[in-house]
This record gives sequence, structure tokens and C-alpha cells, in this order.
Amino acid sequence: MVENDLSYKIRGVIFKVFSTLGPGLYESAYEAVLAYELKKLNLIVEQQVPLPLVHETISLDVGYRIDILVEKKVIIEVKSLENLLEVHHKQLLTYLKLSGIRLGLLVNFNTPDISKSIFRKVNDL
Repeated sequence: MVENDLSYKIRGVIFKVFSTLGPGLYESAYEAVLAYELKKLNLIVEQQVPLPLVHETISLDVGYRIDILVEKKVIIEVKSLENLLEVHHKQLLTYLKLSGIRLGLLVNFNTPDISKSIFRKVNDL
């Protein structure tokens, strides 16, 4: 399945999770339910995937974690914040660059309108 098809399915699940849970919960709750619902679609879903920083010839574990990785093709960065900052967008772009993955979704569940809180980011490789 290509990234665009995955993105479409993921967005549908995000809307389902939001309509069920609403805003105001911790990120960990949304992450757990989102991963569960994606797995129900028979997708390969990994949570809290370690992401090393490669410097020169060494790989450094500096604590970066991908919230959700779907089919090893799409990163989902889950937030539940009053306001997203530019640094949150940059964080996802950096994760895409470090991982070599092309597509990421930044989603903020602490919102009255989830459709305006899903941001698609593309790694130009």
C-alpha cells in the first residue's frame, strides 16, 4: 500500500477516535486507541519506535521516539496541546529526515475541530 492510501485510512481512523473520545485526554490515551484501531484494519503498527541519531559513523540513542509508525511508511506524531508550536512541525520533519520515511502526520487531539488539526508533512529525501 502506498503512502497516500495509508494516509487516507489513517485520517479516517483519526476522525473515528476523535468522535469517540473527544478532546482533553492525554496523548498516551489517543496514541493507544489510535494504534488499536489501526491494527483492527490489519495494518502493521508500531508504537514508541526508537529513532537513533546517526552522526558521522555512529548511531546515538538520544531518546527520540516515533509515536506511531504504520506499515514502516507513515509516521504519526500525536499531540494533545492547547496550541501546536512551530517546533512540533519541525520535530516531525526531523523524524522523517532521520528515519528516511517520506510521509508523516502531526495530529493535535486537543481541538474542537479535528479536521483543522491534522497536518501532513512530506520528506523530500
